Amino acid sequence: MKVGIFGASGRVGQLLIEDMRDCEDLELSVVHVRSKQNMAVGKGVCVTNDVKIFVDESDIIIDFSLPEAAQELFEELLLNPKPVVSGTTGLSLHQINLLKELSNKSAVLYATNMSLGVALLNRLVASASAALDGFDIEIVEQHHRYKKDAPSGTALTLATSAATARGLDIDSVRVSGRDGNIGERSSDEIAVMALRGGDIVGRHTVGFYNDGEFIELNHTATSRNTFSKGAIRAALWLSSQPNGLYGIADTLGLD
Repeated sequence: MKVGIFGASGRVGQLLIEDMRDCEDLELSVVHVRSKQNMAVGKGVCVTNDVKIFVDESDIIIDFSLPEAAQELFEELLLNPKPVVSGTTGLSLHQINLLKELSNKSAVLYATNMSLGVALLNRLVASASAALDGFDIEIVEQHHRYKKDAPSGTALTLATSAATARGLDIDSVRVSGRDGNIGERSSDEIAVMALRGGDIVGRHTVGFYNDGEFIELNHTATSRNTFSKGAIRAALWLSSQPNGLYGIADTLGLD
C-alpha cells in the first residue's frame, strides 16, 4: 500500500520517513510539508504542499501535524475518502467531529498517543479508578519545552478514562491549575497538571491517593520512535479494517 505522511517536516514525521524504510508491507509514496522538507525522502517519493495532490497519491495516510493543518486534511478526505491514522493532538470539537464524519466513509484510527504501553496504561487507569472508589486522582504529564498544547492529549485521554470509570463527566470535574486560597480539594475532581522543560519525550503519572496509602501508575517514553513505529503498526492493522472509528487499543484487542 502507498503511504502518505502528513506533517512530514515535524519531529515524528521525520522519524516516520526513517522507519518506513524498514517496513516491507507499506511503501512511502508522498509527503506533505507546509513549507520546506529538510530530509531526503527517497527516490520516487512525491513532496507537496497541496492537500488534494497528497490525498490522490496515497492509499493510506499517517497524520502527525497541527490542528489547523489536520482540519484541512480531514476536509479533503471527506471529498476523497482514504484510511487515515491520526496522532495530531489538541484537536477542537469540530475537528474531532470531522474525523467521526469521515469514519462513515473510511477506516479512521485516532489516538493521542501511539504507544502500546500507553494503550495498556489507559486500560489500567480505568480499572484502578473503578476499583479505588474514594481515592483522589491526580495526573501529571511532562514534555519537552517545544510542545504547544497543554495538558497533553494523552493526559486528557487518561483523565477521561478515569472519570468515565466512575460515571463522571471529565469536563465537569477536571482541574488544570491551582493558585491562591482555593479551598479544599473536592472529592470528585481530577487534576491534570502539565510540566514543560528540556527534551523530555513524554512522561505520564496517574496517582490514586488515599489516607495511609497511594498507588501511582507511570509510563515514560524514552524515544519518539515509540510513536512513529506505533503509527506504522496501526496503519498496517487499519489497512484491513472496515469503515469506522478506531483507537490504538483496538490494534491490541483490548476493547
